[in-house]
Amino acid sequence: MNNLRIVFMGTPHFSVGILEAIKAAGMNLAGIVTVADKPAGRGQLMHESPVKQFAVQNGIPVLQPLKLKDAEFLQELEGLNADVFVVVAFRMLPTEVWKMPKLGTFNLHASLLPDYRGAAPINWSIINGDQKTGVSTFFIDEAIDTGNVIGQTEMDIADNESAGELHDRMIEVGGKLVVETLNRIANKAVNPIPQTALGTSMRPAPKLFKENTQIDWKASPETIHNLIRGLNPYPAAWTTWKNSKGELKNVKVFKTVISDQKGKGSLQLSSSKTQLFVDTNEKQIEIVEFQVEGKKKMTAKEWLVGNNPGDWSIISA
Repeated sequence: MNNLRIVFMGTPHFSVGILEAIKAAGMNLAGIVTVADKPAGRGQLMHESPVKQFAVQNGIPVLQPLKLKDAEFLQELEGLNADVFVVVAFRMLPTEVWKMPKLGTFNLHASLLPDYRGAAPINWSIINGDQKTGVSTFFIDEAIDTGNVIGQTEMDIADNESAGELHDRMIEVGGKLVVETLNRIANKAVNPIPQTALGTSMRPAPKLFKENTQIDWKASPETIHNLIRGLNPYPAAWTTWKNSKGELKNVKVFKTVISDQKGKGSLQLSSSKTQLFVDTNEKQIEIVEFQVEGKKKMTAKEWLVGNNPGDWSIISA
């Protein structure tokens, strides 16, 4: 156990998993920084981030600045007298913040840097069909995800693994790496490595929007399948179906299987008693789990109880 005073910055459930690893290691969480509460849901009730909920449950001081350059926030942050800041799934920090602690500010990133700098590294590693990925800790500098690397842990990507499944596995692996990094900093055993010395692969991991999450059914079966599992459960790959009445419905597709049956490229839906297929250029693709606009998420077996796939056609990207 080390005596570092740690201030943690993060927002989503992924961040909470790392906080739990730090707490389990008996380390000193002097404070937590997260987003301000926001109205959410139909009732627009105020919603606390998962990280704030963790802070409250564990009696840890929490700061929720609207602006990271706000003088009052900077004064409160400095008053926590941190030795190091740990950043996991937060936002870009101004210089005034990341330069504040004497032992630096480091980030946990869900890739083997310098590969997949950006907002969605877990998704893009699967979308691109990679078999390996990992997590990295690095000291923050002026740019995004470019700082010197402290440590890395490689991970295999399992066949047909979804982004959600990989995300959950990364929480455990990332937590161990963060704790290891904190111990190395405390013991002055850090030897940061410039990212230029770690490899030549520098593929981007941009944010996910409607434009880059639409399914192109004319692509290869592997490309289609990887896009769908790489966006499951969020934000989900999507396509458009047209029914016999001419109505268009957006459909989120969560799970697919590449069939052994050859395709003719008709882009028509077909089915057995319990299975739903799309006829693509190379092979048929089985749609296992999906959500039609305005309906709940369901399996193909559930949908086929009251629907005829012959009434629907697919509009390709």
